[in-house]
Amino acid sequence: MAADDEVNVALQAPVIEAKNLDLTFDANDGPIQALSNVNLTINKGEFVSFIGPSGCGKTTFLRVVAALEQPTSGSVTVNGMTPDEARRNRAYGYVFQAAGLYPWRTIEKNIKLPLEIMGFDRAEQNRRVKNVLQLVDLEGFGNKFPWQLSGGMQQRASIARALAFDADLLLMDEPFGALDEIVRDHLNEQLLALWARTEKTIGFVTHSIPEAVYLSTKIVVMSPRPGRITDIIESDLPRDRPLDIRDSPEFLAIAHRVRDGLRAGHAYDDA
Repeated sequence: MAADDEVNVALQAPVIEAKNLDLTFDANDGPIQALSNVNLTINKGEFVSFIGPSGCGKTTFLRVVAALEQPTSGSVTVNGMTPDEARRNRAYGYVFQAAGLYPWRTIEKNIKLPLEIMGFDRAEQNRRVKNVLQLVDLEGFGNKFPWQLSGGMQQRASIARALAFDADLLLMDEPFGALDEIVRDHLNEQLLALWARTEKTIGFVTHSIPEAVYLSTKIVVMSPRPGRITDIIESDLPRDRPLDIRDSPEFLAIAHRVRDGLRAGHAYDDA
């Protein structure tokens, strides 16, 4: 194979690929199957949302990708590596549901923490912190403490921390779920702008149909336990998406399909 062909193959290789993935937890009252026969491919530059009821395995899947959980059977690769190899190679950033900022460290020092652990020198730390604060529109807030910022600003700082070591893959576990609708809409707009500027591949967990449709190039609909994929919806919405696109027939058609997928998976049985 020629060198150019090898480069082309590498560029086309999936960022995340799951094949026949199963995960069963051992509980006091018996085994719990969290994921069942999950097959999924996520390519470079995609924004992929996972939606489904509580307990359907959305977060569990992200945790498997991040090597925080081990599958019972099947396989997952991240940039062609095992999740554990990807973790050691710093192939992804992870944003949790809560911002998880240390209250005794300033925003700047919270963002620096993974860079300190990785051994970056001080000049490089400062350069990266400056860049990511600009990316998330938090310039001028580096010397503030988390408690001096709103919930939305704290989440943006958490995203900045995940971006600081410049991984190509960003895993986001319902980062805006606890925020009010107005703040959430604003952060959705900012996240799309950030995605456009950085060209990251994003895996995003949400319970919100409008959020999933607004943000995503691909929507993965999951069923209640055992977590299965009931539908994978490719979005044909333009990448430039003002908020009022949510009133368009195209948006509503995708939202309707997501809702049908949730119903088909008996998503409301637990309601």
